[in-house]
Amino acid sequence: MVCVSQLHIGFFTECYRPIVNGIVASIDALRSGLETAGVAVTTIAPRFPDFDDDEGGDVVRIPSLPLPTATAYRLCVPYVRTVDRSRVSDLAIVHTHSPFVTGWMGANHARRRHIPLVFTYHTRIEAYAHYVPFERRTTEAAAVTLTRSYANAADVVIVPTGAMESRLREMGVRSAIAVVPSAIDVERFAAGRRSPAVRALLGVEDDAPLALVVSRLAREKNLELAIDALAFSRRSRTRLAIVGDGPHRAALEERAREIGVGARVRFVGALPPAALPDVYASGDAFVFPSTTETQGLVLAEALAAGLRVVAVDTPASRDVLAGRGRLVPADRLAFARALDDAVDAGRDESAVRLAHSRYSVGLQTRRILDVYRKLLAAEIA
Repeated sequence: MVCVSQLHIGFFTECYRPIVNGIVASIDALRSGLETAGVAVTTIAPRFPDFDDDEGGDVVRIPSLPLPTATAYRLCVPYVRTVDRSRVSDLAIVHTHSPFVTGWMGANHARRRHIPLVFTYHTRIEAYAHYVPFERRTTEAAAVTLTRSYANAADVVIVPTGAMESRLREMGVRSAIAVVPSAIDVERFAAGRRSPAVRALLGVEDDAPLALVVSRLAREKNLELAIDALAFSRRSRTRLAIVGDGPHRAALEERAREIGVGARVRFVGALPPAALPDVYASGDAFVFPSTTETQGLVLAEALAAGLRVVAVDTPASRDVLAGRGRLVPADRLAFARALDDAVDAGRDESAVRLAHSRYSVGLQTRRILDVYRKLLAAEIA
């Protein structure tokens, strides 16, 4: 039996603090769970200008350069300073969270040290082809090839939903795959409190129904559907609060004005993670129009808060919601009708129970440790 307290795991990731998104949240949730179980975790991530690590955790920062597009992400340089090399010299397992520079850096480290390589598939990178200034189908094909090649280099690939296991198999991935949903702090989101002050921040001064979006404002998130649905809602008092920021914000604001719902949509901007439980609790329904997610961590957060969820029917969202919420076609009229029903339905206690049973940090930690133990036992054998 492998002793958990003796494990030292290396997380290699392109995407990490100060970036705030679902990938970073899921990495930190897993790190926290592993450390609570007695596992040492060192995270290897890009260095960002004017940012110092002060939120805990053992983090090795590697050089990075700005990308040629307007983005917070960085181009990593695969170099660990001499002073930091001892911090990754005794890793038992490399666990990567990107198929890009840090991913191959981790894969090379695992190969040189003859230790297992685990890869968590967080992102359908082919869905982001529109950010690359090349012909779209060529870019998507290249992204699929990269994903397949990297996943096949891993000993085990972690996916958050069964739908993503099927997708990777269709892409030609042959490595072992383990389905382990990404976790959230369920208790924290379930403990949120409805607040008039928060509702005012979200654009509601009275008891009007409030639909909520929590998302990065980007083209691939399909947020136009949520705005269009508001225009077709039978509840003219319903308001929509969009929490988050990103490069697509101006286009979304213009869309709301064009279709005549600008006064009913509040673009709140990014909020600190500590504020989110009360934000969820102050809404009446949660809308999720994205079709490109591997899981959608905000769906788990909304479930934990007891919100009625309306989502576009995709295999991943179907897996996450497990019969809760309303899954509808990507059609503005269907979305509007489901939204009307959701804001009328009230809190969903069964959603809270589902979140506790599937998305807790403790459950994710136990499943990941089981993957680690089996890999190490195979190495010993």
